[in-house]
Parts: sequence; structure tokens; C-alpha cells
Amino acid sequence: MASARIKKKDSPESNPENLPNPEDTLHEYWGYDSFRPLQRDIIDSILSGHDTIGLLPTGGGKSITFQVPALMLNGLTIVVTPLISLMKDQVDNLFAIGIRAVYLHSGLTLRESNLALDRCRLGKAKLLYISPEKLQSPSFADTLRLFNTSLIVVDEAHCISQWGYDFRPSYLRIASLRKMFPSVPILALTASATPEVIDDIATKLEMKSPTVFRRSFTRDNISYIVREADYKEGKIIDILNKTPGSAIVYVRSRRRTRELADTLIKAGISASFYHAGLLPEDKQERQNAWKSGDTRVIVATNAFGMGIDKPDVRIVIHYDIPPSLEEYYQEAGRAGRDGKPSFAVLLTCRHDKATLSRRLAEAFPEKDTIRRIYELTCNFLNVAVGEGYNRIFEFNLPLFCTRFKFHPRVVDPALRILSQAQYFEYFDEVTTRSRVMMLLQRNELYDLELSADADHVLQALLRTSTGIFADYEIINEAVIARRLGVSQQSVYENLLLLSRKHILHYVPRKSSPYILLTTSREEPQHLIFPRAIYEDRRRIMELRLNAVRQFAFSNDSCRVASMLRYFGETDAKPCGKCDVCREKAKQNRSANNNDILRQQILYLASHHGATDLNQLIAVTNMNAETVITIVRQLIDEGLLTSDGQFLSAKR
Repeated sequence: MASARIKKKDSPESNPENLPNPEDTLHEYWGYDSFRPLQRDIIDSILSGHDTIGLLPTGGGKSITFQVPALMLNGLTIVVTPLISLMKDQVDNLFAIGIRAVYLHSGLTLRESNLALDRCRLGKAKLLYISPEKLQSPSFADTLRLFNTSLIVVDEAHCISQWGYDFRPSYLRIASLRKMFPSVPILALTASATPEVIDDIATKLEMKSPTVFRRSFTRDNISYIVREADYKEGKIIDILNKTPGSAIVYVRSRRRTRELADTLIKAGISASFYHAGLLPEDKQERQNAWKSGDTRVIVATNAFGMGIDKPDVRIVIHYDIPPSLEEYYQEAGRAGRDGKPSFAVLLTCRHDKATLSRRLAEAFPEKDTIRRIYELTCNFLNVAVGEGYNRIFEFNLPLFCTRFKFHPRVVDPALRILSQAQYFEYFDEVTTRSRVMMLLQRNELYDLELSADADHVLQALLRTSTGIFADYEIINEAVIARRLGVSQQSVYENLLLLSRKHILHYVPRKSSPYILLTTSREEPQHLIFPRAIYEDRRRIMELRLNAVRQFAFSNDSCRVASMLRYFGETDAKPCGKCDVCREKAKQNRSANNNDILRQQILYLASHHGATDLNQLIAVTNMNAETVITIVRQLIDEGLLTSDGQFLSAKR
């Protein structure tokens, strides 16, 4: 890979004459007259055929940088993104403004997938959103080759770098798109990446002399505050009572999302909770209530926020210390997207330094422990040595830990390291939606003897899911329940009843980890963990944790400048708004006030003859403690003398 060309300021490149003006496309579909900083630069680079990397902060408008050129170019734009919810949101938003787009992921039926591919093949879609896992399928790759592709976009591109904070092995497959379409430009987008990660992104994607557009990570309207609190729940209540507006509180455990939301509700604060284990309908309902303002505070794990564009979030609070500045920057950056003053508050306690040290040890178990967990995992899945290649298994993590007496904090990182070493792929949380397919023909349904409730559920299915006689169709129990005026539990029980009677086949929704074996089972002693997977990543994580420690616990320098230097902005200046800068300004004001008071006291003592403390306090209008402190300093310096009652200036 040739060295990247870094561009920080506006420097638009020529746009081919046969293409429309980007501003015209922006105005036609989005109604805006001008682009945000660097958006036009990235678009011009793409239209000129250059491989491009865009670093735009959270809320910086990354999607516009590929959606506008997607409409201007003749072919299809392929967008690789890791989040199914983000795909759906973007496709829905594009559809609402008249742009044709489709998405493909593992949750779709075969019929839905084929329909989406047909639209791409016939030129009836301008954008195709896919998950990186889709690229594993040889048949899907063969289908992609047939498309007239004009642009490849990699969203959340830091996931492809082993030095990034959120490395996902499935992202390594994206390089196959370069081989399929060698002359098509690639755009890689991320909101947070160090210089090392940027170089790694360019290498992994086989980019050709990529141009890098980097917008400063500075968010001038956000005040970053660190507060020490042994009772964090009380501190959060205090902060929320003093700061109006919408808020997010980030925690690192699902259980705590519920507990803290309950605590806030009891304190009279409107709150709800959100984590990856919720059903899709519950996630959507809570997200919508928060976005509309019906719920003021959402207490969430890091599963919340990606792709959610709520501009008026006034405060983001972190209950737990974050594992990296990349993650903290992204989450804190969800505050103040409307440009108005906002706060990002990190709460710390005396145990948090030890927590950071423990995270490093937990993330990298001993290699022999990892080998043992690999062996037990294969036993648990009933996979013999030499077998299992390309098979996928549901993995019951709690049962595994109970059976083999391992703590999840050991098993989970071991599985991730095995995944990064490409012995298998570990998907820690895959949510599959409910599906139904009819087993009887339509004419066989007339003679059935069913209860009234079961018959109502069956009739609702027949009215709304017309394709269930030919294939599985995804259903939503909550929607059926609302239409029938019954509970979701009633719908669920009646679907199970219909399934037991072999009238239909019902596959309930569930959320579960999965393991895909990418190689046949090996003997544990033959497992090799390359330096890049274990030692180098451990070193990088240690540097990352040290950066968090510096940001959270050092009170000598500006917190924002510290964070910006970590992201490669070596010329970062103090922000003037973080708690460290505010405290220094307060101290400077106090020092200036003390200098003025010193001069007043010396003037009074030298021009008004001998004077006593009470007179000084009355004339200066300062509190007694401050006056006494300054007087003692002046006596110690030999500038004042005292006879026990009166003070005089030395001449």
C-alpha cells in the first residue's frame, strides 16, 4: 500500500464533468444547501476514483458522504456495516425521501433475500447494505460479481484493524470485494481511530494510495467533566436534577441497566433501560419513547446509540469507567449534536484504577487456559477431532460455564482470542426473529377443530402473511397481539399449540451466542496464537487502558487535550471547558484576587498608619480567614510588622 495522503482542510478535487453537482443532489433529496465540513471533500475524492478514508466525529454526517455519490454514480453502491438495526434505519430513512435501497442479513427469509438481490440485479436499487458475514458465502460472492458496482463503502472501518478497540474477524473478508471489483473506489469511514489504526485499515482493505480526510475530534460545545463519587447512583440523580434535557447513562452490565433505571424512576426521573438482550420490539419501543421525549433518560449498555441521531441530548453520563478512549469518545459524542452546550460526565471511584488493571488480565487468559477452553468447547458441541469444518452451533454460554466450572469473564475473552486466531468465529449475541411456515394446504384448514383463541391467531396469520404456504415468513407477535386485543403471551401459547398440532411450524424468536467452526477441530496442543493476536494486542490494550487512566485520573492537564493527543492531534490546546481547565481558571482568579488584596492591605497599612485586622476586614470587604492568611504571609515576607494589635507596613 502506498502512503496515505492526509487532508485536514477543504481541498476539493475536480469532479468529472458528466456527473451532476453534489450540492444539487444534496438539495433535491435532503433539502440542504451546503455540506458540513469535509463532506464535500470526501465526495469529490470518491467521484475522482480515489480510495478514501474519512474520519468524522460522531454526528458528523458520515452517511451523506456515500449516499450522495451513490445517487450520482451509474451503478450500485455496496455498504458493509456490522449493525442490522443501523441497516434498517438507513434504508427506511432513504425510502422515506425517495431513494431506492435494500439490505441483506441473516435474519431475512430466502424469499426476502432473493427479492433484494433481484432489485440490485435489475438496477432498481442504488444502495445495497450487507453485513460482513454475508461475504463468507461463495454463492453470495458469485451473485455480487454480476452487479454493476460503482462504489464500496466500509462503515465502522476500525473493526477491520487488529489494533482497533472493536476488531471483528468477519471484517477481514471485506478485502474480497477489492478482488471482485479492482477498479471500484473504496470509502472507509470511522468516527474514532488512532494513526496506527488508519494505516492498518488502508492495508487490510488493499487501498491504493488512499486519501485520508480527518476532521478534528474537538467538539467545542461539549464540556468533559470527571467526578469522583463512591455512591454513583446518588451523584447521577444530583446531576440530572441540576441539568435539564434528554440524557443517556452508560453502564457495562445488563443487570445494572434495569436496577439504575428503577432507582431513577423512584427518584422521580423519567427513565427506561436498554441492552442487547431485549427483544427487537422492546428495543424499538424504548428507543422511540426516548427519541420522542416521552422518556427523559435511557440507561444502556454500549449496545445503544449506534446510528441513533437525536440532536438534543444535553448530557451523557458514564457510570463505569470505559475500556478505551475510542469507545468513550463515540458514546460521549452522542451529546449535543445540535451544537448547543452539553455535558459528558465520567464518574470514578477509588476502585476504578484496579478495575482497569483487572481488565487487562481478564482480556488475555493464559494460553494453556485458552487451549483448554477450545477443547471443552468442541466437546460441548460434540465435534470430533478432524470434523466440524464450516458448521454453525448455538452456544449456551451459561450452561458451558456451569458444566466446566469456568467464570464467563474467562470464557468470553478466550473465545474471542480463538475467533481472532481464526479457529472459529464467535458471535456473542445473535437475535433471530420469529418465523412461521404453514404445513397444511389452504383447503385442509376448513375442517380443523380449534379453540376460539387459536383460530383467531391462525386467521390473523392468514390475513397478514400471504407467503407462509411457500416459505418461512418473519412475524411479530406484538403486532398480532395488538390487532387481536390479547396479550403477547396468549399469541405465543397459541402459536405453540398450532405448531404441536402440525398445522404450522413456529420458530420463536431468541437471542443466543453462536459458534461457526472455520477449521476442522484441532488437537489443543497444535493451537498457535501468533504474536499479532496475543502479545501485540495485549500491548496495545495496555496502552489503551493507560490512556483512559491518564484521562480519568490526571488533574494536571486539560482532559480534552489529553484525548486529542491520543488520537494523533499533537497540537491540541486546552479546551477551557473541562473540569481541569475550569479549576485552573478558578485558581488563577483566586490568585489574582489575592494579589489585589495584598496590595490593598499594604496600602492601608502604609498610608493610614497603624491599623488592626477588624479595620482591614471591614475596608476590604473580604472574609476574615482570607485576610488573616494574607496578613500572615506579608508578615512572614517581612512586609508587615505587628505589635500584637496593630499592623504597620515596613518602610
